[in-house]
Amino acid sequence: MPVKKITAPFYEKLSLVLVGLIALGYLIVVAKDLIDPLIFGFLFAILLLPICSFFEKRLRFHRSIASLLSIITLIAFIGGILYLVGTQISRLADDWPMLKKQVGQSIDDIRGWVENSFHINMDKQMDYVHDATTKLMSSSSSVIGTTLGAVSSLMLFYSFILIFTFLILLYRRLLLHFLVWVFSEENSAIVYDIVENIQSILRKYILGLLLEMVIVATIACTAFLLIGVKYAMLLGLIVGLFNIVPYVGIFTALFLSALITFATGNVRDVLSVIVSVILLHAVDSNVLLPTIVGSKVRLNALISFLGIVIGEMIWGLSGMFLAIPVIAILKIIFDRIESLKPWGFLFGGEYEYKKSAEKAMKTE
Repeated sequence: MPVKKITAPFYEKLSLVLVGLIALGYLIVVAKDLIDPLIFGFLFAILLLPICSFFEKRLRFHRSIASLLSIITLIAFIGGILYLVGTQISRLADDWPMLKKQVGQSIDDIRGWVENSFHINMDKQMDYVHDATTKLMSSSSSVIGTTLGAVSSLMLFYSFILIFTFLILLYRRLLLHFLVWVFSEENSAIVYDIVENIQSILRKYILGLLLEMVIVATIACTAFLLIGVKYAMLLGLIVGLFNIVPYVGIFTALFLSALITFATGNVRDVLSVIVSVILLHAVDSNVLLPTIVGSKVRLNALISFLGIVIGEMIWGLSGMFLAIPVIAILKIIFDRIESLKPWGFLFGGEYEYKKSAEKAMKTE
């Protein structure tokens, strides 16, 4: 007599899925200090893999030496960007006396406007400023301690990223064999396909972000030079660098650009900079981002935005950075597992809809 297969009802399956997601989310939050730099190290290892392979195969270096040289190349690249930004900031520091005078004049103008508009005389305004300064100075020791703690934690975080990147490059074949062994030999073709696609798409995504950053910085520098804003190169670099931060980066770049322009120019220059940054963001969001970056991961805007919000809720700023790559990895996995293909379709954009529509038309 055949055994009847018992199928769990929908609400039971849904409850188990929700409990599993809650448990997974809790573990992700608790293990942030470990998983966060590990994922960053994984992304950097994928980006540096061609360089590491070049050192190994072409120059015949040992894998440990090739991995170390790849890390040094990454550090040199980031150091070059920081040096470029630092030289521009040093120019700003050289003009500090002039900036201080102009900021003081701007503050006097604002105080006069407040007095005329809200009828608060200068003495009362200075009392408010003095009280705020006194409160700030009273808590300065705790602020300094918190700042030093944050800086040390940040340096430790960067060190962990470099260590994980080096170790993943060094033991990449061991990790690949482990994955094949875990999912059995009969699924090895699917595992290799998933690994290759993850490498290809994430590498294209990261390089696309860097290319987008360069294009945005170049356009911003050109626009600010045409406007005649002082420190146009610095402002352009700020806009380009902060543009890689999803959604909130543009507001940070807008605030910093307007603040520096306000301290070194006039109101007309500030308005011109604000309008330029907003127009550049509109072009980037509608043309550059979908063409250079969006086409690489093939994620729709709804899933991308939800992922970024959830990433920020879980891990803060680093979660916003990692949201798109993690969702892209999940989509690659979902697309190659039959029972999870609907989720891969949900994560996709118009490309997925058109592709399935064309496939349906061919079968009719």
